[in-house]
Amino acid sequence: MARCYSEAMPPRHPIPNIWLISDARNDAALEAALHRLPRGSGLIFRHYHLPSVTRAARYRQLARTARAHGHIVILSGSATEARRWGADGAYGKAARLGAGGRALRLVTVHSLRELARARRADAVLLSPVFPTRSHPGGTVLGPLRWRLIAAHARVPVIALGGMNPARAKRLKSRRWAAIDAFLR
Repeated sequence: MARCYSEAMPPRHPIPNIWLISDARNDAALEAALHRLPRGSGLIFRHYHLPSVTRAARYRQLARTARAHGHIVILSGSATEARRWGADGAYGKAARLGAGGRALRLVTVHSLRELARARRADAVLLSPVFPTRSHPGGTVLGPLRWRLIAAHARVPVIALGGMNPARAKRLKSRRWAAIDAFLR
């Protein structure tokens, strides 16, 4: 798989191998999970369930904890929002992110078509690899289809969807993200 950045200027941060994604159901365990993650991991802050002011306050709390442990922090939103919030980058659909400057742009991808639209991404989160609690009974890529799509990527690919350390090993992916895997 070719691994090159889509912009002439490389992002300010390297792409971490392990990512924790925030969600309403893992909120109470996020600080503990950030303590347990290997130094240099990443946090993708979503927290869509919170009103704007509360979401911003929770972001600041978690960003402090994450950075104290050497992690980078990505905001689910546009690159402009990420800059305004002091995030290290933005996460979302390709069309929503906008220009990233030196901030990381992580694009959510579910198919080859979406991968083609992620031209300005620094990395893509390709999902869902395995069944998830977020989308019970939903269609999954499975390891074979995930590998086939990932082979077309020109940027690092992060596996998402039912991921944990054992599944990352089975998938032979050093880069993976999860919501539930770090709750213990």
